[in-house]
Amino acid sequence: MAVAVIGYLHVTPELLDRLQQEGWASLAPTWRLAHADALPEAYAGYEFFGALVILWVVKGLLLNLGGPAQMYDFQRFLAARDARDAAKVGAAWSAFLVVRWAMVMGIALLAINLAVEVTDPEKFMPEVLQAYLPAGLRGVVIAGLLAAFMSTFSSTINSGASYLVRDLWQPLVRPRADDRHLVRAGYVATLLVVAAGVAIGWMVESIGQIFSWIMMVLGAAFAIPNVLRWYWWRLNGWGYAAGTLVGLAGAIVVPLLPVSLPVYVAFPAVCVVSLVGCLAGTFLTAPTDEAVLAAFWRNVRPFGFWGPVRRRAGRPAEGPARDSESVLRAALNVVLGGIAILGAYLFPMYLVGHWHGYAVICLGVSVSAVVALVFTWYRHLPPADAPQQEATDP
Repeated sequence: MAVAVIGYLHVTPELLDRLQQEGWASLAPTWRLAHADALPEAYAGYEFFGALVILWVVKGLLLNLGGPAQMYDFQRFLAARDARDAAKVGAAWSAFLVVRWAMVMGIALLAINLAVEVTDPEKFMPEVLQAYLPAGLRGVVIAGLLAAFMSTFSSTINSGASYLVRDLWQPLVRPRADDRHLVRAGYVATLLVVAAGVAIGWMVESIGQIFSWIMMVLGAAFAIPNVLRWYWWRLNGWGYAAGTLVGLAGAIVVPLLPVSLPVYVAFPAVCVVSLVGCLAGTFLTAPTDEAVLAAFWRNVRPFGFWGPVRRRAGRPAEGPARDSESVLRAALNVVLGGIAILGAYLFPMYLVGHWHGYAVICLGVSVSAVVALVFTWYRHLPPADAPQQEATDP
């Protein structure tokens, strides 16, 4: 909030006129950046900015269609008290991120105001903090940024270590290990994960390079298998594993190629490779047991191509009218939720940039969608589970 307020105070009429002429207030992305040739090599793929935006949108849709990624963030939903609280966690998660976009716009506007010439995009934020934030406040902001880093860092390290111990070491090497041994194995796995991260950090040339590879190229290895598992009954465990492993191999090969592939080329290429692996692994192995598929469909009732399973499983306990109503309500809530989140994120960005009219419109749209969600989503949440009382001896 401090960075956003300082950014707001430094927007001059001259800067506002310049931003207006360059189309900053428009939501339509610029297809090609005018001065992309001046960017470092790690950001060469940003030249065709329109293609990059389209790819990020497609990646986001695939990520959401794939459902929970079962990473450390999913543990927060599993740790909720009941299904009602888990749904509230999902809504709160989006609300907590509103201030991030106010800070981002503040940093961007202050960076434009800098008198010094900064050619490396990764130096903008430290230059802004040094130039515009007074001592004391600068320390608070840096402490907040470090706290945000540490929360993600610790969660990633803990989840990575738990995967190594629970999914590999315990079942494959020491299936009868006691708790003391598993704790010690967790210490070793934690050190290994940290060491691997430090080694990768020394090898990459920029944050942008590793960020683009992790978020886009490496993410492509999991996107297609995660989507198919929910929408196609024929995909089995072998197909999922093959698609993931083949996609991972493709993602690892990308940075080793003699030519640098922009992410809007590498991402779809890895997705295609992963899809081929999924299809090969699925059709070369037997389908999942019919009883397992039928039980899954009756409990989850997923969307997509489940016709053969649906015909064998029979009609669930709830009638078709109720099922159609829940599907329509879910689709409506997805649209309303997307509108509410987008408006809430754009509001502070427009506000910091002095586009007050656009800010009011975005805020009004977001609030209207939230009010509608009270009736279409919140009032239809599952009831809270009754607290369980521990039994005591009479």
